[in-house]
Amino acid sequence: MSFIVRQGQEKDMQSVLDLITELAVFEKEPTAVEITVADLIKDGFSASPKFKIFVAEQENKVIGIALFYERYSTWKGNAIHLEDLIVTKNKQKIGAGKALYTAVLKYAFDHNYKRVAWEVIDWNTHAIDFYKSTGATYLNDWSVVQMNKENLAKFIQNK
Repeated sequence: MSFIVRQGQEKDMQSVLDLITELAVFEKEPTAVEITVADLIKDGFSASPKFKIFVAEQENKVIGIALFYERYSTWKGNAIHLEDLIVTKNKQKIGAGKALYTAVLKYAFDHNYKRVAWEVIDWNTHAIDFYKSTGATYLNDWSVVQMNKENLAKFIQNK
């Protein structure tokens, strides 16, 4: 059961959206995904792409993804944010997740990024243990803060 890791292409975006939806279900947010295949194509393959993506492929089927984008750290400089690392449930444990993770870290290293950062849900101890085993630092004293579209509109309208 071998697989390959390669750069994602427009033709992969339906499979990418399926994996994003699978992750949302795993993270107990089954209705949270709002993007479409058209959004992924526009945002990932335009003249100024908003993200890069690696896919793991087995027998011409995408079984995993690592989607990331550039950000800037005021402390470190250029950095990468790993938005999602997903392997479909029935293909986990074959090394695809580690291969995708490695591809992102190698990309960061080869392009002289100063840091790669991502979030992980605190109950996903398998992922946390994996990241720690690779030398990543788990910052359990930091919390993720977000402002969704509805609350953003309320804030701006009531300021």
